[in-house]
Amino acid sequence: MASAAARHLLVSSEEQCAELKAQIEGGADFAAVAKEHSSCPSSATGGDLGSFGPGQMVPEFDAVVFKAPLNEVQGPVKTQFGYHLLEVTSRED
Repeated sequence: MASAAARHLLVSSEEQCAELKAQIEGGADFAAVAKEHSSCPSSATGGDLGSFGPGQMVPEFDAVVFKAPLNEVQGPVKTQFGYHLLEVTSRED
């Protein structure tokens, strides 16, 4: 069964999400940005979601996590919770 490991951050606005993505792409540490800005409880661990399989996260996550290149920040991704930046850290098919 396929599985992936990823980290993310969650904010309430697309604009803030895009600003944080620019910071990370400019060299800011993803985990540090997640700890400071993410409203998800995973912010305590730098946004680390651990390993999960298809269907364990919201569909918008699956669409990115199981297709996106590894170690590249994806987003903003809109879900019912807000706007996310996602980074797939590993994947097994």
